[in-house]
Amino acid sequence: MLEARNLSVSYGRTQAVQNMSIQVQAGEIVTVLGANGAGKTSLLKALQGVVRPATGEVLFKGASILSHSAAKRVSEGLVLVPEGRQIFVSLSVHDNLLMGAYTRKDQPEREIDAIYQRFPNLAQRRDMPASVLSGGEQQMLAIGRALLSRPSLMMLDEPSLGLSPLLVKALFSLITELNRDGLAILLVEQNTHMALATAHRAYVLELGRLVLEGKASALASDPRMAEAYLGA
Repeated sequence: MLEARNLSVSYGRTQAVQNMSIQVQAGEIVTVLGANGAGKTSLLKALQGVVRPATGEVLFKGASILSHSAAKRVSEGLVLVPEGRQIFVSLSVHDNLLMGAYTRKDQPEREIDAIYQRFPNLAQRRDMPASVLSGGEQQMLAIGRALLSRPSLMMLDEPSLGLSPLLVKALFSLITELNRDGLAILLVEQNTHMALATAHRAYVLELGRLVLEGKASALASDPRMAEAYLGA
């Protein structure tokens, strides 16, 4: 469904992503792991079209989208839930959800109702400014907003950041549930244990380079992963 071929991203003289190739198949959860500064967020931004890669190609559903704007990629079914949620805190919860449907020409009320059923806390605060939400509720809102664009592939950048262990568990259960409903997911995550337990496949980055890849279950028991990322 999504493929990056020999992708490189540079900021001036700093090369954040170097000749990286990854794939996400339909129906998969794929996780991208690595320490801070490994290039994970830059990779997602290049895939979404927020930054333009220096070299390489991005294919979505078999066609090149390299020349497409970020908004066009959203309308085609590729959506990013950014690190830090990036909700509009001065807008109401409901208006934040409406923003997720801005590329659509139909009325999203039925799907917004479905979001409220999935996230009852948001329904209770629908007319309140998003600034009153807790960190977990803000993450629910960011995911709900993304779902309203009707994605076929959702990219999540550090969704568990700042959440309590109980909320992290609930978040990963939600990711699994969305995947079972048919949504492909590309997950960037610092919680290596949970990410590997949830994903089908994984890629590991170091300083902008791809150093490991394979089935998530196999990487979870790989001595190199255990030493570098799993605290063993």
